[in-house]
Amino acid sequence: MGSRRKGREAALRILYFMDVSGVSDAQAIKHYWGHLAEAPEPSEEQEFANQIVRAYAEHQDDVDGSIRSSSHHWRLERMPIVDRNVLRVAIVELQRMTDIPKRVTLNEAVELAKRFGSEGSGSFVNGVLDRIATELGKQ
Repeated sequence: MGSRRKGREAALRILYFMDVSGVSDAQAIKHYWGHLAEAPEPSEEQEFANQIVRAYAEHQDDVDGSIRSSSHHWRLERMPIVDRNVLRVAIVELQRMTDIPKRVTLNEAVELAKRFGSEGSGSFVNGVLDRIATELGKQ
C-alpha cells in the first residue's frame, strides 16, 4: 500500500477522533502518532496525513460549507461520521492539493468509504465529491 493511501487512512482516523472527541488538530495528531499508529516514526505517510488534518483545521468552514452545499437532503451533522470525514479528507485534496488528479482523489475516497463506512457509503461519497469537483472546475 502506498504512503499516500496510508496517509489518507491515518488522516481519516485523526479527523474521526477530532470529530467525536472535540480535541484540536494538534492534540489529535499528537495522540494518534504517539499512541495509536502502527509506525510512529516520521514518514511520508505521517507528513501527508498531518498536512491533510492541518489543512482541514485551517479551512474547516470552507470544507464543511462545500459538503453542506453539495449534499442534497443531508445535514452535515446527520451524516455518518465516517462518510463525513472521508469527504473532508477528499475535499482538502480537491481544494488545497492541486498536484493530485481529481480521479485519484475520488477513487481513493470511494475506497476509504467502502472500507470503513456502511454499504452505501461509497456511492454517497462519490456523488457528493463529483459535484464538488465539478464546482471547483477540477479535471
